[in-house]
Amino acid sequence: MITLKGVRKEYSSEVAIGPVDLEIPEGGLTALVGPNGAGKSTLLTMVGRLLGIDEGTIEVAGYDVTKTASKDLAKIVSVLRQENHFITRLTVRQLVAFGRFPYSKGRMTVEDEEIVSRAIDFLDLTDLEDRYLDQLSGGQRQRAYVAMVLSQDTEYVLLDEPLNNLDMRHSVQMMKHLRRAAEELDRTIVIVLHDINFAGHYADHICAVKDGSVVEFGTPAQIMTDDVLTRVFETPVNVVDGPNGPLAVYY
Repeated sequence: MITLKGVRKEYSSEVAIGPVDLEIPEGGLTALVGPNGAGKSTLLTMVGRLLGIDEGTIEVAGYDVTKTASKDLAKIVSVLRQENHFITRLTVRQLVAFGRFPYSKGRMTVEDEEIVSRAIDFLDLTDLEDRYLDQLSGGQRQRAYVAMVLSQDTEYVLLDEPLNNLDMRHSVQMMKHLRRAAEELDRTIVIVLHDINFAGHYADHICAVKDGSVVEFGTPAQIMTDDVLTRVFETPVNVVDGPNGPLAVYY
């Protein structure tokens, strides 16, 4: 479980996150949604200790992220940021192997190599593992980064807008991979999404963030309603029955 109690981050007298009280259950996929500038990515990076907090506590699997040693936290939670500045002369396999650093410290064992291979296979990158990153499409490169995070072999995985710059087909493929990771690899995945319909279709829980606060948390059935989405996004939303579940239509 991920637990935030009284968490606050203040940037100025007019811009602040929190105080936030939130419990994200263990297992499955939880989507953070909300308008631009709502604080979704800030919450995620605070949970992953990539950004400090001014007040409150954050615990992941019972570990206080502000007090746990980095070498130990890296075996509990892994984070993929929105901005990935890749080195072109890295191959896919070399990139994915970075996920093993908390364990190998740069000295890869046979077990490390096996875990890297499994992550590459899981993201359907086997035929590309010897290709350099600048030889890949945006969708292929994004899969390589997710494979790197999965190879870190943490129970908790935090992903900040992994669908960024992906077209519809690659976005669907990515969400299917993440859904499988949650189910087959028994990971707890927290993901920042802009598309509420992806959240409604693939997530187990949806956390709606607005103006630096968590305003709604529940199952897709609880969040995917006209009233809730209209209130969160401050624009008229009509939720209709789609072939695979509820769909939000903006008008």
